[in-house]
Amino acid sequence: MRKVALEAACGILTDEGPQAVTLTAVAKRISRTHANVLHHFGSAEGLRRAMAETMAVRVVGTIASEVRRMRETEDDARAVVDLVFDIFEREGLSALMSWMTLSGDHAALAPIMESLHDLVEQLGDHRGASVRRITQALVMGALADGLLGAPIASALDLPREAMRETMATQIKHMRGW
Repeated sequence: MRKVALEAACGILTDEGPQAVTLTAVAKRISRTHANVLHHFGSAEGLRRAMAETMAVRVVGTIASEVRRMRETEDDARAVVDLVFDIFEREGLSALMSWMTLSGDHAALAPIMESLHDLVEQLGDHRGASVRRITQALVMGALADGLLGAPIASALDLPREAMRETMATQIKHMRGW
């Protein structure tokens, strides 16, 4: 039941935005009562934290696989940039993280930050490049692009892909290639 509710919450997040993710909305989507969903999460804050944990595990695993593949094949950084930016925008991670921050629920960000930290520790520096700095730049770029990328690109009369291209170039330079 908890897994089904989390999948429903993530679906609401991507379909309607973070403000629409409520215990009542999740209950309605899975044809359960508000009390039933409340029982599994304790509160709306508990639901958001569980969503963050679920997304963090999925996101970090996907990113880790792509980074390892890129290291083995020496592919361009653009593949990793596209993957991370897509996750932040299309799966609603940018919206979820900003919503938590703006609502003052900083503790709910902990699973995401811990997962990123663990990923960086696992990957370690590569060819003398600081994975921490690269990760910081990539996450901050993906977060900002997921929230405001389209309107800023439009206002500046740039292609929507411009930030991704810029980030891939920046990572390439940070890696010393």
